[in-house]
Amino acid sequence: MTTEPGNWFVLTVRVPDVPHAPLVAQGLIDLGGQSVEEAEGEYRSFFPPPEDPDAFAAECLATLQDFVGLAPLEITWHWQPDEDWEELWKRGLGPRRITERLLVTPSWCAPQAEPGDLMIVIDPGTGFGTAEHGTTRGCLRLLDGAVRRGARVLDAGCGSGILSIAAAMLGASDVLAIDDDPQACAPALENVGRNGVASTVEVRQESVTGDLLRALGPFDGIVANIRSGVLLPLLAVLGSSLTAGGWLILSGILEEEWSDFVDAAARADLLCSAVDADGEWRSGCFQRLGGMSL
Repeated sequence: MTTEPGNWFVLTVRVPDVPHAPLVAQGLIDLGGQSVEEAEGEYRSFFPPPEDPDAFAAECLATLQDFVGLAPLEITWHWQPDEDWEELWKRGLGPRRITERLLVTPSWCAPQAEPGDLMIVIDPGTGFGTAEHGTTRGCLRLLDGAVRRGARVLDAGCGSGILSIAAAMLGASDVLAIDDDPQACAPALENVGRNGVASTVEVRQESVTGDLLRALGPFDGIVANIRSGVLLPLLAVLGSSLTAGGWLILSGILEEEWSDFVDAAARADLLCSAVDADGEWRSGCFQRLGGMSL
């Protein structure tokens, strides 16, 4: 079957009523989807036109079932014109106040800012992170209490760059944003420039590995909004990549995973000093026991 240039390829995934269903949204983003809508047990995401739509849909179904461990998922697809997608998001997304001073807005809105507000402009795009997901909001709230002026911060798995931008606006003097997805890095660079923090935030295409963290550190703070399965084997090296008194903000952890995750962090000498709950998602701020200054 041929593609239809000028249209978006829309995948809709119907998910059984099981605890890990929210992971489908992250899985669609990982596959290259441009943000995700959720309604009544269905997740819908927009993709550039694939060469073979049926084969691409089948590949996505297999990947999602393997990723989330669910069976059976149901997947359908259709074409949608560009302008319909844009208008859909403009109707559905608006300014969102995250903390007393952090305000996230798409570019087509002009919210009334209060004195002291830090306004982050982020449009839906290929990079995960528009403050429409609980993990992003949790990280932003924790960052607001953690970032100190002059800090050196790593955003591991930066997606849209929203957390890097927030860290820079909150006073960090040097922010390194890394992501292994080139489709995320390009929008992140654009967002960094749009928000006026290009002199502070550097975006690199890199995979988050222990060797890379050891080579780049130490950092005063690290934020990683990644799946818990990716974070777990990196806990020890993340902690050792911090300066004395440094902090580690981790997210992408489901409520039912949280207790075991905190225990695993404690075995890596990381103490949870703050937790943010947003729906089924948990985000935590951790400190290395040997380097704490409380």
